[in-house]
Amino acid sequence: MSHLRSFGNVGGSSYFCPPMRLSVIIVNYNVRHFLEQALLSVRRAVRGIESEVWVVDNNSVDDSVRMVREKFPEVRLLANKDNPGFAVANNQAIRQSTGTYILLLNPDTLVEEDTFHKCLDFMEVHPEAGALGVKLIDGSGKFLPESKRGFPSPWVAFCKTFGLSALFPKSRLFNYYHLGHRDEDKTCEVDVLAGAFMFMRRAALDKAGLLDEAFFMYGEDIDLSYRIVQAGYKNYYFPETKIIHYKGESTKKGSLNYVRTFYQAMIIFTRKHFTGRRAGLFIIMLQGAIWLRAGMTLLKNIWSKIRLPLLDALLIYGGLVFLKDFWANYYYKEPDWFKTNVLWFNFPLYILIWLGAVWLNGGYDQRYDLRRLVRGLGIGTLILAAVYGFLDLDYRPSRALVLMGAVWAVLATVGVRALTHFIEFRNFRIGRDRVKNLVIVGSAGESARVMGLLNQAGVAKNFIGRVSPTPALNEAREEGGRALDASAASFSKASEEGALGEVSQLDEIVRIYRVDEVIFCSKNMLAQDIMSWMTRLGPSVAYKIVPEESLSIIGSSSKNEPGELYTIEIRYNIAQPGQRRNKRVFDLMLCGALLVTLPLWLVFSGHRGSFFKNWWPVLLGKKTWVGYAPFAQHDALPPLKLGVFSPLDELKGLKVSDNAGARLNFLFAKDWNVWRDLDIILHTLK
Repeated sequence: MSHLRSFGNVGGSSYFCPPMRLSVIIVNYNVRHFLEQALLSVRRAVRGIESEVWVVDNNSVDDSVRMVREKFPEVRLLANKDNPGFAVANNQAIRQSTGTYILLLNPDTLVEEDTFHKCLDFMEVHPEAGALGVKLIDGSGKFLPESKRGFPSPWVAFCKTFGLSALFPKSRLFNYYHLGHRDEDKTCEVDVLAGAFMFMRRAALDKAGLLDEAFFMYGEDIDLSYRIVQAGYKNYYFPETKIIHYKGESTKKGSLNYVRTFYQAMIIFTRKHFTGRRAGLFIIMLQGAIWLRAGMTLLKNIWSKIRLPLLDALLIYGGLVFLKDFWANYYYKEPDWFKTNVLWFNFPLYILIWLGAVWLNGGYDQRYDLRRLVRGLGIGTLILAAVYGFLDLDYRPSRALVLMGAVWAVLATVGVRALTHFIEFRNFRIGRDRVKNLVIVGSAGESARVMGLLNQAGVAKNFIGRVSPTPALNEAREEGGRALDASAASFSKASEEGALGEVSQLDEIVRIYRVDEVIFCSKNMLAQDIMSWMTRLGPSVAYKIVPEESLSIIGSSSKNEPGELYTIEIRYNIAQPGQRRNKRVFDLMLCGALLVTLPLWLVFSGHRGSFFKNWWPVLLGKKTWVGYAPFAQHDALPPLKLGVFSPLDELKGLKVSDNAGARLNFLFAKDWNVWRDLDIILHTLK
């Protein structure tokens, strides 16, 4: 692999590739909005550099490929038809790239305007440097410790797995994994670079070899860093420039799949680079870590889902026991009036029906949605009243107990939410949380555009006002993003223009107006200034960035959470977790109804063949009763199981064009609810 190669191939077409100084390679998978922002920042950062930018898309279904083709025609795009993994995708572009230096960059990042210039200057001055990484900060402006790391060993892995590195973050002994003893603001030699930003000398890569394709995701950065050192080069941590990494957006780290993939990658690394007893011990530790972390993750996920229903159940049960004793003494004048079966049969049945109805109504999708909570309990009470009449006399203790229990269930569950809301937010305005105070840093035109985006996206904010950007920005951007001169308009002039003040006064504005969220317009501000303000103001304020000419507003308030996104794009009802659950419940209920009425629909239904052969696949979840019409689907549509019926069946054999069929499916996904499925089935039966 030589950087003098002058021919490449994209999409089956050959083209001439003059040698470049820098090749930027981004592997994308379903993070289109973040990719757009990353490419805009790269476009600024490569000014004045002979460069090429590659995007390798691993079969995204979010229109990433179309966005790149339309908005970034200068980018060399490789669109895979499957997802071969991070290492394979990077190697695809590396083999065709021509840069003397190669940068592997995550799509959920934002680079400063001078990042590439500074990295190139450093590498030219340090010929021994095979690769370097920069300072990473998250979406709240906080330093990410994975910016610099040490090579894993059994002891290092033990400390990380059992939390010793988190307990002693500055210790060389306990936190060597993140090199906690090294100053985050000083350039130093390190063992491992973060895969989010790996700036490499091609000569070092030629000697060390490409990314190991045995790693699907995770571990490939550790392996490559190790091989670069083995090849006789050094890896450097270079904090003179920084980037934002919306950590967690490309991969959700609270999942069992993450735990398994990460530690399996570490096992691959260990088997490759360690031998003998040391390797065996390390692998045993890593396998133990997989089970330990997987178990902890599983328990955490289960607990997060059941803790509120469990608390509701315990409170309702306790209240029912009290009401039983009270009613036996007050009404029947006999403490032992009720049989013991109410404790192990009736009360659990009541609770199961009440809380099941709450769950089906989405009362546990959002903790503080009291409307769904009370509606679910009301529906549960009606169901319980109907079920009550079918019970044997021995299991029908008292209708009054059911009604009093329903009232108590409402009071107890609402009370729990009121208390937890007060603990979390210090107020009882459930469902009416204080609207966050917002300021926008940008020109009058961009600020108006941002407010329009927020309104169209249905995001409620208390807009305090606009903060004027530095007047010299446009000149600096036109001249290639140079550092801004220390010139600014006066406060009074900014006020006359309808602004609260200028960006140099942002910290005072945030304090005076108690600002909760700041949105930066990247059209009017340099990325390095945005990051500087994020670091200066600290994580008590939420930050978002609106890319130039984009319909999305991007941010993240925590390094452990996925990126947050305000966008005006279509939201499909059928993609919402609660609605998907309702669709599955509807499928199961219809299966049950068909089973009960089997003789009737076998005799009278003209669709008995469809019902009979599809009943079992629908019950198992392999099909759904109502799905998309059989037309070519747009990638953006949420996936559905194959449907027995479709919106097309309502049209009674009318010929429909491909465009009209696609529109039918779009409307079905966008406006779906349970009644829509029922309506389609009833119209089909008629």
